[in-house]
Amino acid sequence: MCRLFRRGHLNTSCVALLIAYLMAGCGGTTSTSGGPGGSPSPTPTPTPSPSTIDVTTYHYDNLRTGQNLNETALTTANVNQAKFGKLGELMVDGKVDAQPLYLSNVAITGVGAKNVLYVATEHGSVYAFDADNVSGTAAKPLWQISTHLSGEVPSDDRGCGQVTPEIGITSTPVIDRTRGAIYVVSVSKNASGSYFHRIHALDLTSGKELFGGPTTVTATVSGNGAGSSGGIVTFNPSEYNERPGLLELSGTIYTTWGSHCDAGAYTSWMMAYSADTLKQTSVLNLVPNGSDGGIWMSGTAPAADTAGNIYFIIGNGTFDTTLNASGFPSQGDCGNCYAKVSSAAPLTLLDYFTPLNTVAQSNSDQDLGSGGPLLLPDVTDASGKTRHLAVGSGKDSIIYVLDRDNMGKFSATQNSIYQQISGQLAGGEFAKPSYFNGTVYYGAVGDAIKAFPIASGKLATPPSSKTATQFPYPGTTPTISANSTNNGILWAVENGSPAVLRAYDATNLATELYNSNQASGGRDRFNGNKFITAVIANGKVFVGTPNSVAVFGLL
Repeated sequence: MCRLFRRGHLNTSCVALLIAYLMAGCGGTTSTSGGPGGSPSPTPTPTPSPSTIDVTTYHYDNLRTGQNLNETALTTANVNQAKFGKLGELMVDGKVDAQPLYLSNVAITGVGAKNVLYVATEHGSVYAFDADNVSGTAAKPLWQISTHLSGEVPSDDRGCGQVTPEIGITSTPVIDRTRGAIYVVSVSKNASGSYFHRIHALDLTSGKELFGGPTTVTATVSGNGAGSSGGIVTFNPSEYNERPGLLELSGTIYTTWGSHCDAGAYTSWMMAYSADTLKQTSVLNLVPNGSDGGIWMSGTAPAADTAGNIYFIIGNGTFDTTLNASGFPSQGDCGNCYAKVSSAAPLTLLDYFTPLNTVAQSNSDQDLGSGGPLLLPDVTDASGKTRHLAVGSGKDSIIYVLDRDNMGKFSATQNSIYQQISGQLAGGEFAKPSYFNGTVYYGAVGDAIKAFPIASGKLATPPSSKTATQFPYPGTTPTISANSTNNGILWAVENGSPAVLRAYDATNLATELYNSNQASGGRDRFNGNKFITAVIANGKVFVGTPNSVAVFGLL
């Protein structure tokens, strides 16, 4: 049964279904043509097939595979400079560092059902655009709101170039279509110089605040770590930036926190909020008695498996090399760890891995957490055993493949992990690997994108193919579009001025299908933005820029 209202607000999914049903029942639109004797008569025209693609979270799914397997319009035959290019740009009021999100058939009051692109900016604004109304730069949003309260402005960068010139919304939001909400974390500053982080739930059809929000982010834990007082570590909003994307599981929104500019007295925070009330439900600090341990992951997002376990990679910070009887850091300090955390309250560290040289890595700022996580679909090893694997890399250019059922913890003499691959990445990882059709794709700094097929449950080396182009800092986070396993296209954004959108045959990365510098007269050029990843939905490719979302599609 479809209910028009859920939890006191409009159920957009139900409305979209109702509209589609009514349109089908009425036979679509009508047009006139010459009937008998030349008189015009109405003839039905087919109703366009509605899009069914939703992109509600960073990189499509909670495994963070980066693959859209429902793309039917874009193929290896039509993605070329003659048939494909930039359609226009959706202009906004600040940098687009968060990945845009996409919903099909959203019922907008007074407008009707639209495919909607949701865009968040570093000016603290959220926009909803008609994703199919793109021509030039004149498109107006369906709605636009500011997340700042009266008298507030975006946070200043305070001389730091990591996120500049202003900081508003850095992390990729998450959408819950059932609740009719997009969840966003923003930071602002008032006239007195105080900083505020808040979590918002915005109505998908209007941008209005839901569930009594926003909620100001506060937290304390027991500990003697950086910035503590009297055995209590307190979250200081001026020291942090919610850089990784949001994660939603079972009605809970999870946030993870990096510091502002990797400076000051900060530690390692994870917080959970109810998707229904925006009330905080649990807090975990993974460096409660040490310092640092920011969660950056170059703007990617925590991953989660079907069992509800959460995975993310922590930056350089205190790690207690003295372990307790269970192999966990004796003081609870797990800086520079690939962490596995429970999703149920209270948030708890369930397992982890950190390299044998973890202290040296942290001391030299060679953190494991510069890159983001990828969880693989189940694979079968050479003995026929099903494996649940996680992949990740950092500044040391090593590919770590972990068994999620036994991640390896810490040893000062060896890395007791499922697979470790050295010498295959030419630079550090400031992005995340992606997955498609039994292959893992990496785009490290100063390196080609490389394809590592999975054979007998392990990543095969050397790579089966690689791109001719080497991608400068920060490398690139690949995105894959395909129709099931057919017409696999790997998309990558090359940072620069101008930036370059590149498309490759995912089965052979030596075959470049398209790049945005090919067309004459600068037809497809756009400005670069450091950590952005392309989003492909319903025949279009969306790329964030310093003041817009550039939209590409069939010409």
